[in-house]
Amino acid sequence: LDDAVRALRCTLLDPFAAVRRESCDCAASLARATPDHFHMQSESLIGPLMQSISHQHWKVRVAVTEATGTVIQFGSAKSVDDVLPHFAQRLFDDVPQVRQAVTSVVGGWLLDLRDRYSFFHKLIPLLLSSLEDDIPEIALAAANLWEKVGLQWQRENEDDLKDKLDFATPPPAHHPSPENRPVLGCRELVFRNLSKILPAVCHDLTDWVAGTRVKAAQLLAVLLLHAEDHMTQHLEVILRALHQACADDDSTVVSNCTRSAELIGAFVSPEVFLKLVLSMLKKSPSPSSLLVLASVIRGCSREALQPHLKVIATELARPHICQGSENRLYGERVLLCVQTLVSVCQEDCRGCSLQLVEVLVTVLAFSAATGLSDKVQETMDTLAAVQGVDGSQDLYREHAGPLLEQLAASHQDWTVHSAELLQFNVLLTHAGPALGGVLPQLVPTLRSCLQPARDPQMRLRLFSSLSRVLLSAQETVNSQGQFHHYLDTVTKDILVPSLQWHAGKTAAAIRTAAVSCLWALISSDILSEKQMQEVQETLMPDVLTTLEEDSQRTRLISCQIINRFLKTSGSVTDPEKFIKIYPELLKRLDDVSHEVRL
Repeated sequence: LDDAVRALRCTLLDPFAAVRRESCDCAASLARATPDHFHMQSESLIGPLMQSISHQHWKVRVAVTEATGTVIQFGSAKSVDDVLPHFAQRLFDDVPQVRQAVTSVVGGWLLDLRDRYSFFHKLIPLLLSSLEDDIPEIALAAANLWEKVGLQWQRENEDDLKDKLDFATPPPAHHPSPENRPVLGCRELVFRNLSKILPAVCHDLTDWVAGTRVKAAQLLAVLLLHAEDHMTQHLEVILRALHQACADDDSTVVSNCTRSAELIGAFVSPEVFLKLVLSMLKKSPSPSSLLVLASVIRGCSREALQPHLKVIATELARPHICQGSENRLYGERVLLCVQTLVSVCQEDCRGCSLQLVEVLVTVLAFSAATGLSDKVQETMDTLAAVQGVDGSQDLYREHAGPLLEQLAASHQDWTVHSAELLQFNVLLTHAGPALGGVLPQLVPTLRSCLQPARDPQMRLRLFSSLSRVLLSAQETVNSQGQFHHYLDTVTKDILVPSLQWHAGKTAAAIRTAAVSCLWALISSDILSEKQMQEVQETLMPDVLTTLEEDSQRTRLISCQIINRFLKTSGSVTDPEKFIKIYPELLKRLDDVSHEVRL
């Protein structure tokens, strides 16, 4: 035996590939032929075998893998620890036959190795990794072997499992594939070894090699499918790992991690997982923490989630979460959380509709940077549909008041960069007919934000939005016929201060915006003759001064405003006032702009 082993140690490293293959066959035959004595010599063959396991010829790699299986089976099981890192590496082999060989050998050890109970936690991850192999035949072979392992262990531990076998529990209500639920033995094996397997899997999720991260992500999903509610005791470790892994650049890693998060939602009580998931989200809002939240929600059942719906929606609506970043991916993930909540909880979302609309308005507010406006609109329509209302306009009608009140609380501190200003702007431009019912909150906020002392860029933005709204005033601010109550405020407190002359280009731009706003107001056909007369008396002096502006656009709009004033006043115009207007218009006949002269 000694001489044979010595010879094999040399021939296993022969430069000629065929010799190495033959040597592998000889080593396996020797192991089978001398089972009583071979264990004393088997360890000396492991070194040469492992030197050949990465040989460039795939047939050599297959032969070495199979020979190693037999050598350890009939030899010393101590060598398993030396072999496993090499076997794990072969699971990444490009040649399916090599991966198939590793799967068969590991499955054989789990069934027949004398000391297999000591190595379960090391061998199980290798066999379970093959369940996710790209080649269906390998995945099927691994599944068959794994079921045999589970059933054999079940028989060997029948006394221990008596209660569980006699009173078998049905699959959890929200099990993703109850018809393919692993047998009790397989589930127990994973659960009992999970604490030993998880640390290495979680570590590999952040490995620098992409292939390792993919395998670890696939394996984690398989482990959780077996562990079911037993994963609860390891939940913090798992969620921390998923939180990191969901930020991976590799989409395969991310998709497998979302699968794992969905399994957490399916098997663990929301009361338990939400405490941890929301705590992580509060500490560090990020696209990955939002993706984990969306995924656990997707995996959860509607009934289980219903009592926690308000808590989740309130958390998402917190400024540091929904306004966390203008990055597109962050916006997509916030939106995904809302979409998932709506899709899982359907009409139950009525109770937290205000918070969800607030989140959607915030994502829409940042849509200039993220380009998500169409997706937000789709989500808004879906939310309206599950609540049984006609569309997003009905949602705005219901929630515009509370949202404006909430925003107005901080309007004294707004600048052009404030998230609240962006949200206010969204309500102003998207709420449509709902604006007619919230004038008591809307107009005072506009008056305060459009005063000359406020941020000029903010005033420009608001004037631009207000002009668009006033152009269709009948369908927006005057939808309930109440705008005339606020006409004085709009003309005297908003437009007059902004039409007065101040030095500088920004001040000139604001005067242009204010003139545009006035033109939108008087051409919207919501003012009666009497109201038009009042507006004319209030604003004509300031409009006449704008005829001298450097901006051609301002001069042109001012001419149009005066023209409209004169047409609507007709014979009512006081001759003295007309005498004041006439010289100013006469000067414009010498204007450099052809359009102004016309």
